[in-house]
Amino acid sequence: MPFPRNTGDRGRRRVLGLALGAGLAPALAAASAAARTREDAPEPGPDAGRVPPGPALGRRVVAVATSLIGVPYAWGGGDRLGASLGFCDEENGYLNGECLGESTVGFDCSGLSLHCWYRASGGGIELAHYTVAQYHRSAPVEPDALLPGDLLFFSRPDAPLHHVGLWTGDGAMIHAERTGTLVARVEGVLQVPRWAGEFAGARRPLRFG
Repeated sequence: MPFPRNTGDRGRRRVLGLALGAGLAPALAAASAAARTREDAPEPGPDAGRVPPGPALGRRVVAVATSLIGVPYAWGGGDRLGASLGFCDEENGYLNGECLGESTVGFDCSGLSLHCWYRASGGGIELAHYTVAQYHRSAPVEPDALLPGDLLFFSRPDAPLHHVGLWTGDGAMIHAERTGTLVARVEGVLQVPRWAGEFAGARRPLRFG
């Protein structure tokens, strides 16, 4: 979902230590390793114009997403470097009345897709941290033409384009669903009644020079 404010890299590094002290060490270790490996990713090549990425890049996106399975959901969390501290607003970031967003380092749905595409492309593709913007700034893809890494969008009458996940290429989706959950893989996602009923279409991010 949307990410209306930028927590900032400096603030993210400051709260990592606090989160470790709160007992989030296993998940944060994976998230921190993911962030560090981005530094080794290749720089965008000279072909980084506004063209659809190929299957190899999509498979790298899925590999990044797979490595993050088990990292906590954090409303507003996630940036191009990796997991970051979330926050709470009037409706989001809470579980059973408790604000978990402000004490959780992780990803929300659009933060996850943003990070996976940025890291896999070596910085060549940077998505907005906002589900609706990711939808409108990507190319439409028919369900029978899906490739690994494509973005799956979900909508309800009360919450248009409320969620985004990453297609794995074998019928599954990797996503960060909601507060209190972990980044997870959903098998046969378009056959699951809940997700099939809310499916609003697939899109493929574009390279921009």
